[in-house]
Amino acid sequence: MSYHGAVKVGGPPDVRELAHLIITKVAVGPFDNNAYLLRCRATDEQLLIDAAADAPTLLETVGDQLATVVTTHRHQDHWAGLAEVVAATGARTAAGRHDAEGIPVPTDLLLDDGDTLRVGEATLTVRHLVGHTPGAIVLVYDDPEGHPHVFTGDCLFPGGIGNTHQDKAAFESLYRDVTTKLFDALPDESWVYPGHGKDTTLGTERPHLTEWRDRGW
Repeated sequence: MSYHGAVKVGGPPDVRELAHLIITKVAVGPFDNNAYLLRCRATDEQLLIDAAADAPTLLETVGDQLATVVTTHRHQDHWAGLAEVVAATGARTAAGRHDAEGIPVPTDLLLDDGDTLRVGEATLTVRHLVGHTPGAIVLVYDDPEGHPHVFTGDCLFPGGIGNTHQDKAAFESLYRDVTTKLFDALPDESWVYPGHGKDTTLGTERPHLTEWRDRGW
């Protein structure tokens, strides 16, 4: 069956097999968070994006080895399972430089805009987007044999950008960063893997950018 990205808490993960990378998406409670496991086909090295909660489910998904856990931002629902996952696997931790202080598990690798992360032979590019939190990051895998894959945490969802809590300056910052660093930089076929809910593409969301700007959320 082809990948669809529609997962639910307690249900099976969904797996997308690319030429060089395998992406596994799993939903965990209690806040219906998405976690993403990336595995390099050539080396079997693995990287987990957001050890959100329910560490036993995440560890079952991971299996017997994990190199890195990246936390997209400081909100607790995205790191509630981090300590247990790290204790069980010995994985290094990574997070945006300006959000690391809000994550109670020590961060081994502080990430800045434009940094790269390796998953075996695959490369992820870090984009720092300010607004949902001060140090939120997005990871971009530019598939050399396909389209980009963008792991957006809570910065971009189907239907809009992340919650900026009615803070006008935070909204304007996040809207600007999402527009310039994602929509202006990447093609329509770029696949978006958000921190909650279903996937989307930049092409699906692009026609609504002006609507989002005008409504202010």
